[in-house]
Amino acid sequence: MIQGMDQLPPPLEGITVVAVEQAVSAPFATRQLADLGARVIKVERVDGGDFARGYDTAAGGLASHFVWCNRGKESVALGLKDPRGLDVVRRLIARADVFVQNLAQGAAARLGLDSATLCAGHPRLIAVDISGYGSDGPYAHKRAYDMLVQCEAGLVSVTGTPEQPVKAGIPAADIAAAMYAFSGVLAALVRRGTTGCGGPVEVSMLEALAEWLGHPLHHAMHGGTAPARTGLAHAVIAPYDAFPTADGGRVLLSVQNDREWRRLAEQVLARPELGTDPMFATNAARVTHRERTDELVGKVLGALDTDEALARLEGAGIACARLRDVHELAEHPQLAARERWREVGTPVGPLRALLPPITLPGGTGPYMGDIPALGQHTEALLRAVGMTDGEIAALRRDGVVA
Repeated sequence: MIQGMDQLPPPLEGITVVAVEQAVSAPFATRQLADLGARVIKVERVDGGDFARGYDTAAGGLASHFVWCNRGKESVALGLKDPRGLDVVRRLIARADVFVQNLAQGAAARLGLDSATLCAGHPRLIAVDISGYGSDGPYAHKRAYDMLVQCEAGLVSVTGTPEQPVKAGIPAADIAAAMYAFSGVLAALVRRGTTGCGGPVEVSMLEALAEWLGHPLHHAMHGGTAPARTGLAHAVIAPYDAFPTADGGRVLLSVQNDREWRRLAEQVLARPELGTDPMFATNAARVTHRERTDELVGKVLGALDTDEALARLEGAGIACARLRDVHELAEHPQLAARERWREVGTPVGPLRALLPPITLPGGTGPYMGDIPALGQHTEALLRAVGMTDGEIAALRRDGVVA
């Protein structure tokens, strides 16, 4: 390690983010900023807060989405339809480096919280608008929830089996938008560091997920046909699929080139002649004869226990994996060996959480702060923007804050 690196502060220490956010896309983006040391002030509704708080009670009584996306933040509960609540947000923004919102299309502009308005008044501010479909165009005002955008972006059309398209098991459109918003903020902070100017950042869920559809999109645009839905198999590589094993497990393997196929044929299938058989010798031939290729592989792996199958594949230098469920992920030996688990504080007690995947060796490490109760920091933040006891009491009496 370079001398002195262990003294480095978190990379976003000193950066303040104000977020009028809900659900997943904006909260997940701002959680990344919080993990890197930014102060994130989360503005929530007075009547229940971020509606993701009510999705379920699976995380010890808290909603799993909320626990995932909101650690390390300060919660202030404000009624933005009251001018006094909106004034508090504007005071917070005046002291902030970044503002993030993912309100319904047009709502931020009606409140004067759209990026164009805010950046005109605060030239150093980075203002992020996250939307479903963008600020203009025929879809601008359509409601945009994750599964709807997965359908509009074509993800569902390439995910599933030949008989049945399925949505992704995670909110892929939300996550895509969140990560582009996160990287957009980082880029804008770098630009501000050299120019002194902040500016707007715009991210739409459709455009973010469309970028992630790059392989099937280019395959269809330039090749004439979209890749077929193939379940766990790969549309253009064979063998690349999950195969049942004798003890009830499933092993996924991937043969990326013809050299690997020859090793698989010789060392795993014990059929070296298949390595040069014209029906299987090239990937194009194996894809054409996918059913027969998979039958040959499946017959051998089906006679082995999962551990034995993996050992034989790894011994032959074939990329492979155990098909795990999420309970098994929580106990994954690699995550345990790399000490990737921590505990974070919550209103119901400590809960396990993964370290963020960005690792910056040295320094103080990621900031994994507590998950806030609704309005936990309201009074402190009201005082920080200069409000008196009497003003705070009046806001509480009128239901403007909680």
